[in-house]
Amino acid sequence: MTAKPDSGRRIHDAPKPEGPIAAAVLAAGAGSAALGLLTTLAEASATVREWLTWSDAVGPLSGKTTAAVVVWLAAWLVLHLRMRTGAYETRRALAVALVLIGLGVLGTFPVFFQRFG
Repeated sequence: MTAKPDSGRRIHDAPKPEGPIAAAVLAAGAGSAALGLLTTLAEASATVREWLTWSDAVGPLSGKTTAAVVVWLAAWLVLHLRMRTGAYETRRALAVALVLIGLGVLGTFPVFFQRFG
């Protein structure tokens, strides 16, 4: 079997916008930060704790996680619609998301959130 000679035509993929990637990464950071914030607020305020108790069997964790998922999905939708066609710096979005994730993780550490109780 012989290879066909190169006809000189090359296929070039057009660069794709990185906005949807940046939007997804930033939304993950927003959801993580929301979980950390809600965890800390539930410890600091009995009113917030009661408001977040959507299931008596689970306690305020039911509201914290559900609200964090809603924040993540809403942020993803809004950011995707806003950033879908643009060329955004993915590294900057990753850096911002890592800071937000770090804040979210910090907010879920008992050593941190129990200081507000």
